[in-house]
Amino acid sequence: MAALHDLTALEAAAAVRRREVSPVELVEHALDRIDRLDEQLGAFVTVTPEAAREQAKAAEQAVHDATDPATLPPLLGVPIAIKDLNLTQGIVTKLGSKVYEEFVPTFDDYIVESLRDAGTISLGKTATPEFGLPCYTETDIGPPARTPWDTSRLSGGSSGGAGAAVAGGFIPFAQGSDGGGSIRIPASICGLVGLKPSRGRVSWGPLGLDAARLAVLGPLARTVRDAAAFLDAVAGPRPGDPDPLPLPDEPFLRACDRDPGPLRIGRFIEAPIEAEIDPQVRHAWEQASRLLESLGHDVIDIDSPVPREAVPAFETVWSVSATLVPVDAARAGELRPLTRYLRERGRAISGEQYAQAIGTLGLFARQAIAATAHLDAVLTPTLAMLPRPVGWFDRDGDPGADFERQKRFTPFTAVVNATGQPAISLPLHQSREGLPIGVMLVGRPAAEATLLTLGAQVEAAAPWRDRHPPIWGA
Repeated sequence: MAALHDLTALEAAAAVRRREVSPVELVEHALDRIDRLDEQLGAFVTVTPEAAREQAKAAEQAVHDATDPATLPPLLGVPIAIKDLNLTQGIVTKLGSKVYEEFVPTFDDYIVESLRDAGTISLGKTATPEFGLPCYTETDIGPPARTPWDTSRLSGGSSGGAGAAVAGGFIPFAQGSDGGGSIRIPASICGLVGLKPSRGRVSWGPLGLDAARLAVLGPLARTVRDAAAFLDAVAGPRPGDPDPLPLPDEPFLRACDRDPGPLRIGRFIEAPIEAEIDPQVRHAWEQASRLLESLGHDVIDIDSPVPREAVPAFETVWSVSATLVPVDAARAGELRPLTRYLRERGRAISGEQYAQAIGTLGLFARQAIAATAHLDAVLTPTLAMLPRPVGWFDRDGDPGADFERQKRFTPFTAVVNATGQPAISLPLHQSREGLPIGVMLVGRPAAEATLLTLGAQVEAAAPWRDRHPPIWGA
């Protein structure tokens, strides 16, 4: 058998069911890699070895007692990790902030429950920037999260620790969240599949403070099939969800086995946010277009379905969202400069201005969905630039300039959070320096199955799962 970290999540689960490997072996192997190698990556902010070992022993016993392996949970024994923005009962949840360094929730988010019910074993909490606001992961409570492909560069954000953990071979997939690109950004930087589900596909309960309904929960994985298996484990509405989507007629994993047939795919590269596109990013987008055409799809040029006039409305909503995390006024000075900047902007916005921004964003979203309704998918780059060096975004200490750099780095992703459509970043390309370059496919509302079918076809035509960073063999 290959090294245990070479196994995908589905391969690991199948090996557990066949009793070729035990959950204890998988967990111990993963914990050993984290212990030896995470100092280089900063993927984890909290590791929970005792809890993981206890769950692994219970999973091993379940395999021993099972008379029919088909009755076992689908992902039994597979190591995973939870993003440190998501609440975990009895386990510190720091939200990337000194203000929350000692916060221990008394309950789990629903997605944490669902992943545990599917049999996965969490090894701890992955690093995230303060309150998940930036597109990079540098905090005051731990080291920067770095891409394993070049540890002088950041792994992205806000699911930066999750991306580093999967790309570094610590775990086969990880849980992330995405309010403006926070799954797709680190997926592109770390050479992974990053799936942003449709709004309402995965419950944000039992709390869910995202009044603007921008953020969703989803996976970062090495393969499209693993991403689909993750979505199968967590999808489905819970009582009280504001935008509940019913489960599809068949599992998302099954969609990966279908032939998509010829699809009509639009493409654009002039983003709603003004940005200079790196020539290598543009080349990757062109190469992806040609690959899709070679697979029998009709690829056509379109204009961006969201105009630049939508950007100020998004910024207004984003700034107000920064105020939603409760912070003791006596400790507000401990927040990072960018967080303080966004919260000050948010508090200066009136209720009328916020309501107008929400309405404006909703109008542009409806128009964008109507403008692309004749298409099965839309292709863009995931990011405008190659991965950025540690310290690049806040290099001059000016949070306003930091925010503007983030916009230029990520001009494509936030649009899809406004529309609520599903999107997937695929690690199709590498730069001359060997850095990953992702491309993004956006689907129709609630059409994750089509994206997964198409993504699996692309992966089969141009495989990437055996493309690893140097740390992989350590």
